[in-house]
Amino acid sequence: MIRITQLKLPVGHKSEQLGKKIAKTLKCGEDTFTYEIIRQSLDARHKEDKKFVYTVDVKTAAEQKILRKVHDNNIMSINKRPYQFPQPGNEKLQHPPVIVGSGPAGLFCAWYLARAGYRPLVLERGQEAQKRKETVDRFWKDGVLDPDSNVQFGEGGAGTFSDGKLNTLVKDPNGRNHEVLKRFVDAGAPKEIVYQQKPHLGTDVLIGIVETMRHQIEEMGGSFRFETKLTDICIENGHLTAVEVNGKEKIPADICVLALGHSARDTFAMLHERGIYMEPKSFAVGLRMEHPQSMINYDLYGEEENEFLGAASYKVTHTCENGRGVYSFCMCPGGYVVNASSEPGMLAVNGMSYQARDSKNANSALIVTVTPDDFPEEGALGGIAFQRNLEKAAWELGKGKIPVQLFGDFKAHRPSTAFGEIEPQMKGAYVLADVRSILPEAIGDSIEEGVLAFGKKIRGFDREDALLSGIESRTSSPVRIVRSREGYSNVAGIYPSGEGAGYAGGITSAAMDGIKTAEFICEKYRNF
Repeated sequence: MIRITQLKLPVGHKSEQLGKKIAKTLKCGEDTFTYEIIRQSLDARHKEDKKFVYTVDVKTAAEQKILRKVHDNNIMSINKRPYQFPQPGNEKLQHPPVIVGSGPAGLFCAWYLARAGYRPLVLERGQEAQKRKETVDRFWKDGVLDPDSNVQFGEGGAGTFSDGKLNTLVKDPNGRNHEVLKRFVDAGAPKEIVYQQKPHLGTDVLIGIVETMRHQIEEMGGSFRFETKLTDICIENGHLTAVEVNGKEKIPADICVLALGHSARDTFAMLHERGIYMEPKSFAVGLRMEHPQSMINYDLYGEEENEFLGAASYKVTHTCENGRGVYSFCMCPGGYVVNASSEPGMLAVNGMSYQARDSKNANSALIVTVTPDDFPEEGALGGIAFQRNLEKAAWELGKGKIPVQLFGDFKAHRPSTAFGEIEPQMKGAYVLADVRSILPEAIGDSIEEGVLAFGKKIRGFDREDALLSGIESRTSSPVRIVRSREGYSNVAGIYPSGEGAGYAGGITSAAMDGIKTAEFICEKYRNF
């Protein structure tokens, strides 16, 4: 197979132009090959001449002949190895594997185990996707929270109510990344996500995709139980024997995958009491910041709107004088700031986009890393206590509504009393307040310095009427459930997986870790 890199075409090109470009590059006829797009990225350095840059793989019977006559560093011969799921091991299972959580890690672990004949049972404390959406919509409308089915909990996990970004920095030579994207496409996602530089699936699309994957798993022998919360685990002689759900029912199990998500604080506490090894880890906290999407588009594209490119995204970082780093996270072009709370009396925010990314504002978390040295309480659960303190302060400041502050007032340490030109694009009630008062001094100072620095990179980023809201506290899990090289914890049969367990950060990496956990189980145990 021939791989060609650095194929450039104008952003408004027609699909047939790519085939012509390949033929010209390889000096052959268009009818002599087939091709697959591996990657599409944007080169917007010259705003008057923006181009898409492609990497393609070409199949042709004349491969050797072409390679002999074409000499170009961007053309090479490659051998592609497809992803291989392992063959079943030899140890016997008494019961189907239990998977706790139906977010990306749990869903993908279940999909691959079901296909391999293990008949997994998925337990989810929240509701199935469509009911969950109705519950979340009611919460945003009337403020009445369901602690077990909300933006954090329910079918699809926290990523279902997000921008649905599918890019990841995880390098995986085994091909799990491509597998994740293929599974999404097979479940109804646009085929372009397989090769786009920054693919995403909006909340409106994700709901249907996770439902389709659930049906696929059921057709392959798996099963699901919703509104079923893990409340205890039973251990004998260092081995798992059963899991307790809803405080009363015991389900026999010799394998339990903990795909909990980063907000399962009550479950972390229970596991800690039962002696499951876990440790505190660094994470980040901060605020959401909103700007007009047209402003971001103009800075990055040189125009306020482009039908071929959609809403522009950015990524910014800065090292502060106090030594802390501040950076953008989970940037949502054309998105909404959402009330993402999951505990009564506490408030957390997140960002979300629909597939069209067509709201008036861009928003991003501006966050600062905190380490166990910053936690007021020591021990494995110290980070959770740190998060809760911030969320309590945010809830009390807004009396359950999202507190919002203009950047000019944030700098002056004063409550905001009126909006400027930027209107909030939010899901859930909001109120003007002194958002900075929520933050520890070092974090507030870091965000102010970072925004001023980002204003030198993106014109208008530091405008006085840009909006800050908070608290953004659920960037990643504050704990890591320790696992061995074979994937299990200090208790035999318990397999920590995904973002909540501390082994991923986002939809794609969590899904990849779910596949990896399925591999761990398959390599050791016989299927049914």
